[in-house]
Amino acid sequence: MEEWSIEKQKLRFRLQFFAAEGPGGEKTEEATTKKLEDARKEGQVAMSHELTTALSLMGLFMALKIFVGSVGTDFLELFKGGYNGISTIVMEGFDLNTIGALFQEYIVQILLIALPFFAIAVAVGFISNVAQVKWKVTGKPLMPKLSKINPISGFKKIFSLDKVVELIKSIAKILVIFILVYTTMKDKVGELQLLYQLGSLQGAIALIGDEVINLGIKISAFFLVIGFADLIYQKLKFKKDMRMTKQEVKDEYKQTEGDPQVKGKIRQRMREASQRRMMQKLPEADVVITNPTHFACAIKYDKEVASAPVLLAKGADYVAAKIREAAKEHDIPIVENKPLARMLYYNVELEQEIPAELYQMTAEVLAYVYNLKNRAG
Repeated sequence: MEEWSIEKQKLRFRLQFFAAEGPGGEKTEEATTKKLEDARKEGQVAMSHELTTALSLMGLFMALKIFVGSVGTDFLELFKGGYNGISTIVMEGFDLNTIGALFQEYIVQILLIALPFFAIAVAVGFISNVAQVKWKVTGKPLMPKLSKINPISGFKKIFSLDKVVELIKSIAKILVIFILVYTTMKDKVGELQLLYQLGSLQGAIALIGDEVINLGIKISAFFLVIGFADLIYQKLKFKKDMRMTKQEVKDEYKQTEGDPQVKGKIRQRMREASQRRMMQKLPEADVVITNPTHFACAIKYDKEVASAPVLLAKGADYVAAKIREAAKEHDIPIVENKPLARMLYYNVELEQEIPAELYQMTAEVLAYVYNLKNRAG
């Protein structure tokens, strides 16, 4: 029996090791808006870096294809200037300071020529990212987390579906790039063999540059296909990863909306506080209108304070009985008027003036009360 207990514990540990993260069972519920917003704040979004890279490459090679003529001319002029500068140095004698300044100048010139094209690639990549996930800056992904160095989580990630997909994408890239390079070079071998017959260096450079750019565009187009496929996969994966268990949905609702039991107790206490205030003001009432047993409404009319009678208290059943008891204690007249009592109870809030449509009925009751007081006086 003891051996069987140990085996059960081992089995439970293995099942927990490979179980999906999150309390409350299987994640079957779609992510709530709050969870998606929290994930975005943490930098967790559905985006494809493959698509961003592909668009950047395509932007770079398309810009080169459009401006290849001017770029070639600039590099030839730079080459001529460098060649003349080296010749001058050789004739005048080697000087390390002069050579260093010359190379520094050429490096700056090369960067200035290449900078616009790299800027285009970066701009296209930035626009691609914004188009995929919109603009929201957060520094939380840069914050160090102990969970990132958890050996168990790392072991699980090594054999995860993501790594398999990444491996498949890498193999596909290598194979397709090899095929594209091979087929392109195979078709252009004849032209490349005739480079030495071209009359100028500029023509040879233009031919090689044109072939390299066309090959780059083909590779970028293939990367675009992979990028769009990866974007679809990332969106589906993100949607699946963001799923929640039923318990997580309940817990989040309690956090955002509040525990129903706690909210019920709060409402009860608010009602009790409101009733206490209502009963404290009841002695100021001129009359209590009843149903006669189900409803009771106390009103007061003071011309100097309000333009119409004001509802001081109202209640049904038990509260109505308490209002009638308080009215008797303070010698407040009690008048039975079933229609008016019901309309006051359902249509007028505490400390609000009586609506115009009830003026006539209320005025009749008040006139009756004032007549009683005059007779008693």
